[in-house]
Amino acid sequence: MYLSASTMWVLIGAVLVFFMQAGFAMVETGFTRAKNAGNIIMKNLMDFCIGTIVFWLLGFGIMFGSASSIFGGIDFFISNSDSYSAPDGVPLEAFIIFQTVFCATAATIVSGAMAERTKFISYCIYSAVISLLIYPISGHWIWGDGWLAELGFHDFAGSTALHMVGGVAALIGAIILGPRIGKYTKDGKSKAIPGHSLTLGALGVFILWFAWFGFNGGSTVCADGDEALVSMGHIFVTTNMAAACATFATMIVTWIRYKKPDVSMTLNGTLAGLVAITAGCDVVSTAGSAVIGLIAGVGVVFAVELIDKICKVDDPVGAVSVHGVCGALGTILTGVFALDGGVLYGGGFSFLGVQILGVASVIVYVAVAMFIVFKIIDATVGLRVSAEEELTGLDLTEHGLVSAYADFSPVMMTGADSMSGGLSGFGAADGQAAPEAAAIPVEVLKKNTPSVDAPIKQVTIITNRNRFDALKNGLAQIGVTGMTVTEVMGCGVQKGVTELYRGVPVDITVHPKVQVDVVVSKVPVDTVVETAKKALYTGHIGDGKIFIYDVEDAVKVRTGEHGYDTLQDEDVK
Repeated sequence: MYLSASTMWVLIGAVLVFFMQAGFAMVETGFTRAKNAGNIIMKNLMDFCIGTIVFWLLGFGIMFGSASSIFGGIDFFISNSDSYSAPDGVPLEAFIIFQTVFCATAATIVSGAMAERTKFISYCIYSAVISLLIYPISGHWIWGDGWLAELGFHDFAGSTALHMVGGVAALIGAIILGPRIGKYTKDGKSKAIPGHSLTLGALGVFILWFAWFGFNGGSTVCADGDEALVSMGHIFVTTNMAAACATFATMIVTWIRYKKPDVSMTLNGTLAGLVAITAGCDVVSTAGSAVIGLIAGVGVVFAVELIDKICKVDDPVGAVSVHGVCGALGTILTGVFALDGGVLYGGGFSFLGVQILGVASVIVYVAVAMFIVFKIIDATVGLRVSAEEELTGLDLTEHGLVSAYADFSPVMMTGADSMSGGLSGFGAADGQAAPEAAAIPVEVLKKNTPSVDAPIKQVTIITNRNRFDALKNGLAQIGVTGMTVTEVMGCGVQKGVTELYRGVPVDITVHPKVQVDVVVSKVPVDTVVETAKKALYTGHIGDGKIFIYDVEDAVKVRTGEHGYDTLQDEDVK
């Protein structure tokens, strides 16, 4: 007999967990740059689609089969349905869709850590492998009556089975890929690469918080009887409490460390609390969930700093810290705070030891398996896009999408957002940091100074914004350090690079450009032009144009100086 309340609750939980795909898509898109927004959305979409297919093909059988405590078994297309035991009162197919959306979530976690530099075809291959084999095998150990379940390992909704698996896979992928171009300086100092929309990131976090009630609450797979209803209510309370306390803790820690409460890190703190409580939300008290949230909220800040600044692993969205570190942390803390068997409640260290063993085993398994998978992908189709593709943006190079925002492009001009001089002679090799602009000694600037009646010229340079660093570095090397930079939209006489929208050519495509205006007198205009040409040239349409104007006069507002003197540094004069 099927129970209507339990069946409906499992299906509602499945819908909520599916909605988490939208949350992850918004978080990852918002915390990365606009030129890769379409690529991020596409990867999240395909994670779910590919995961659905391969989990039905083989993954479900591996995870919930009964062949052994290590490997569930081979059952193509879940054809041997009589061999599975669905939760009491719930049809097998309701349970299948609930587990399918969980599987797709594990794959999606990796997308953020490998963002902005991974080949799309390579990512699709990875997504298929983790949903087909990697996640189902360790999932069988924990949820399929495998060896960890036999030892008493407790992971109610997936802090380890799902989140830590995704976090460890993300770490291995990010290490093998290497950092984004411009992420680290030559001396190894980390450079900030802000995402293009904090608003999208925040929306994603709120969506995830909302959907997490289905993630944790739905894992009861039962809604009939007083005991089930009490358990559901308790899980909702502990889930919410951990998230709120983690958010608060992260805000306080960043306020102390950075002198201001950091918005993006605090959003990560929310997710850290949700991930950490997922393992023990059913067995810890409300007070215990609050402490777990506080620990996760503090821990995620130091984890992000450790991975970024010490380990030099470029994780654009903090996926490794949030899901990997806090997933492991929450699972282990369940052995401390569980009301039945926890260390603080007289249970001794046996249960805690099992929790630590389970976490360590899954880490080793996933790390080794994903290292092999990523190395095979890298050796065959290749894992990372070329330097030019990365700097141009994956939306255009991987999907032919000029801009995810059509005629509106929300962009923050940052040093690492551009090509860092890698193709112009001012920069570095693929994956390396751009060199700092050469300092011009004061003695050199004083030498051969023209007369005060030297003509003043304005040079306007319009080019692709991903060439900005090369241009900036080149101009600095010839002594031009003052400039006005404007984000603009436009195209040349070629009407922009051909773009198709739903298969129909767009007549005129305006692209995001950067306009750099410099006014010079001492530095010869010809030198400025040649430097700009060297920095911007690729040989492709869209390299840009340079316009030169006469300037009648210039006035420095602060001092009232006119002409040549307005363009000189105080120390040089």
